Amino acid sequence: MPLPRSTRFALLSLLSSGMASVTLPAWAGTPDAPAPAGTGPADARHTAPGQTQARPAATTVTTRAAPGQPSASAPESITVTARLDRARAALQPSTGATVYSFSRNAIETVPGGDNAPLNSVLLQAPGVAQDSYGQIHVRGDHNEVQFRLDGVQLPEGLTVFGQTLMTRFADSMTMTTGALPSEYGFLQAAVIDITTKNGTTDPGGEASIYGGARDYFFPSLQYGGHSGKWDYFATGDFVHDRVGIENTTSSFNALHDLTNQYHFLGHLRYTADDDTRISLIAGVSNAEYQLPNNPGQQTQFQQPSFAGSALAQQLAGSVDSASLDERQREITDFAILSLQKEIGRFSLQSSAFLRYSSLDYSPDMLGDLVYNGIAQQASRSVFSSGTQSDVTWRVAPRHTVRFGYQVFVERNVSQTDSLVFPQTGTDAAGNAVFGTTPESIHQGSGLTGTIWGLYIQDEWKPLRNLTVNYGLRMDGVDEYTHQQQLSPRLNLVWTPWRGTTLHAGYSRYFTPPPFEVVSGASVAAFNGTSAQAASPQSSTVKAESDHYFDAGITQRLLPGWQVSFDAYYKLAHNLIDEGQFGAPIILSGFNYRRGQVNGYELATSYDRGPLSLYGNMAWSRAIGKDITSAQFNFSPDDLAYIQHRWIYLDHDQRWTASAGASYSFFHRTGHPTRLSATMVYGSGLRADGDVPNGVKLPQYVTFNLSLVQSFQDLFHVPFLKRTQLRLDVINLFDRTYELRDGTGIGVGAPQYGLRRTILTGISQRF
Repeated sequence: MPLPRSTRFALLSLLSSGMASVTLPAWAGTPDAPAPAGTGPADARHTAPGQTQARPAATTVTTRAAPGQPSASAPESITVTARLDRARAALQPSTGATVYSFSRNAIETVPGGDNAPLNSVLLQAPGVAQDSYGQIHVRGDHNEVQFRLDGVQLPEGLTVFGQTLMTRFADSMTMTTGALPSEYGFLQAAVIDITTKNGTTDPGGEASIYGGARDYFFPSLQYGGHSGKWDYFATGDFVHDRVGIENTTSSFNALHDLTNQYHFLGHLRYTADDDTRISLIAGVSNAEYQLPNNPGQQTQFQQPSFAGSALAQQLAGSVDSASLDERQREITDFAILSLQKEIGRFSLQSSAFLRYSSLDYSPDMLGDLVYNGIAQQASRSVFSSGTQSDVTWRVAPRHTVRFGYQVFVERNVSQTDSLVFPQTGTDAAGNAVFGTTPESIHQGSGLTGTIWGLYIQDEWKPLRNLTVNYGLRMDGVDEYTHQQQLSPRLNLVWTPWRGTTLHAGYSRYFTPPPFEVVSGASVAAFNGTSAQAASPQSSTVKAESDHYFDAGITQRLLPGWQVSFDAYYKLAHNLIDEGQFGAPIILSGFNYRRGQVNGYELATSYDRGPLSLYGNMAWSRAIGKDITSAQFNFSPDDLAYIQHRWIYLDHDQRWTASAGASYSFFHRTGHPTRLSATMVYGSGLRADGDVPNGVKLPQYVTFNLSLVQSFQDLFHVPFLKRTQLRLDVINLFDRTYELRDGTGIGVGAPQYGLRRTILTGISQRF
């Protein structure tokens, strides 16, 4: 029987390129081979820390011919693409770090597949804790996660709720943690590197409609192709539902929680020759949200000093907290232009990028005055531009030198228009007395600043089974703060025998405060009003400096089955945290003078034939002492207590776990049926008790289920290919669980996890 066309293309590509251009069996190859890709959720797995991690797209190809494209040209185009992808991946190895890989198959297996938000996919990695507003915390850090597209770091944006980067755009992705090599700077809790789809490896189109409970409607379209030296890929979608932000109550449906979102991502590449490629990636995200209401609130002027005032009593009952109308809009646009070049022993990728991000909050004017003592229309925007270059120099068989730089130039603009009640005096008991006519306060500020980083490192193999990766990194920030730091880094990787890899590393980190979460507004402008700050201090948020230690082992037990253990410890000076203070959902940064984060992770995966299994659990502790910046956001009592005592950080979660399983029935036919399930467990984030962040919320566990039925040529129409039907159930057992209870350092409101949600969809390739 003749081989299928896709198989012939893959074999031709493999023979013509002389390298691994197809997916390898689980953990096949040499210790330096990239992490393998499998067929299900176990594909989301640890990579042995000693491996030089190449992103999966560098070794996986899809060989469908683009419509109208002669099939004979496909192997040549795929071969060049795979070779350049492999060279790009080698620019940024993760030697000595811990890598968790998500192949295309692993992404598709997560309930929702390409329709799932990116943070839902990342929750399947070890050490990732779930928080409100779609936030994730990796290894006890608040938000120090950087995103890269094809190796190029995106500047941070202002989005709080939205997922600017769509899961559908990813061919694969990796999450790198631990003691990072020196090419990774600025945000270092985790590096999420997304390998984008392109028209050569994923030609053709796909239309999808997905939706279900709570008016969820999610149409999407993607298309890719190649012609000669050009290839292109684009995808767009529209999201409409009534669960844009986490519910503030345990009810099945939230009050006032509608969202409409538009997303677009595109990729255009020109391969000038076998050694030169130019690419352009652009994206747009526009999202509008209603802020959920929390019914039954009675306290007027949430700040205690105003609660008993005559004005508070006068306004009591004038507004129902269930009928407020607060809204927020978030916009993000970005573009990346890259040149990749091979010159003898040198590999180069040089990129220029732009990113614009804005956030606008519209208050319920009377409601916010009643409950907060201030109604503030707030807007912030950040425009970032910059450049990044990475070079690999293969000096000798045992030495590979890498060097490069990153420079960001950012413009931060903040505008607020506030209505507040003026204080007219005090009563006999010393309580503030306020006038009945609100007054307006306008504030505006803007600042342009830069952050930059230079690095050099040498990957040296003094012995066949020992790799030493050492380097230096120099970083600086000139924004609200002006600081610099020279950071040494060292990783050792030892493979004592086949199937076993041990690693240990030390990294000195320098993390500038996110420009967009530091405000230049004056606190003194609100003195003598109902919005007067509890504390007058407003010290500048500083850069964080860390000593980071990491060690671990990866062991292959049987073919397809591996297990890994990793431990880490971070000592921080000026530890950066973020919180929501006030009605606008805008995160604000502040520092703890000292911080400690430590923990360990255990992960295992099994991938054999149609069956895939994985599981991981992590323990973490994150504590801080002495708040030294943005003190006006805190009460004097909290500042005094924290000054000399360690407290848990609000995002500290002691235990985190996730697991998944997948089985494909009829996988050897053209109509496979895939059944998969995932689990997420959290022991609970922090809340206030007798002391700040003194108690933890109750533990929770949720299960998700997915059933996907695929048909090849279901309609027997030449231009219609695979048809796929899917059924997803989120929170299968309808567990009610609370992510936040509205208390804790920098926690603005209670949030509950999503109740049981049934979603269905159909997608058609063409």
